[in-house]
Amino acid sequence: QVTLVESGGGSVQSGGTLRLSCAASGHTYRTHLMAWYRQTPGKEREGVAAIDHDGNTRYADSAKGRFTISQDIAKKTMYLQMNSLKPEDTAMYYCTRDPFNPIRSWLRQDQFEHWGQGIMVTVSS
Repeated sequence: QVTLVESGGGSVQSGGTLRLSCAASGHTYRTHLMAWYRQTPGKEREGVAAIDHDGNTRYADSAKGRFTISQDIAKKTMYLQMNSLKPEDTAMYYCTRDPFNPIRSWLRQDQFEHWGQGIMVTVSS
């Protein structure tokens, strides 16, 4: 069983920065795809960014140029550096991981096996 724990969320003003972390524990495979998703009330959960075991990355258009996804494989930890935050980035952010999902499928959230509990990010104007 794999457990994912997010940290680093909070409240910031527009233009501010936050760094989210997602630590994995338990039995993990060397191969993996990890991603950040987010959800606001009344909306579907949407993909923000993804990274695979080779360091390949993908970003949603809303994240390009502002967010950077990275990982420390030895620590089994994924990060999301969020700069120039906007009020519309306000959401619950979820970390997800799957051992076999290829990065081309990163937006197919039904393909991810493990999910964190989520962490809140609030950006005020």
